[in-house]
Amino acid sequence: MNIDSSEIIFEVREAEEGGYWARSLGADIFTQGEDWNDLKTMVKDAVELYFNDSVRHPQIVLNLL
Repeated sequence: MNIDSSEIIFEVREAEEGGYWARSLGADIFTQGEDWNDLKTMVKDAVELYFNDSVRHPQIVLNLL
C-alpha cells in the first residue's frame, strides 16, 4: 500500500473487556493491546508489517479518545 504521508494517526479507545484498541485513519490497520505499552508495541509492529516494502515507515501518532 502506498500512502503519501510522513505520519499515520491512530484512534485509540479503551476496550470494554480491558486493554486498548487502535484503528488507523487513512490505512487499513487495526490492533489491540493489554495495556498502553503493549498497545504501542502492537501498533509499531502492525505499521511495520503494513509498510513492509517501504524503506521508511511513517511517524506514528496515537490519539486516545
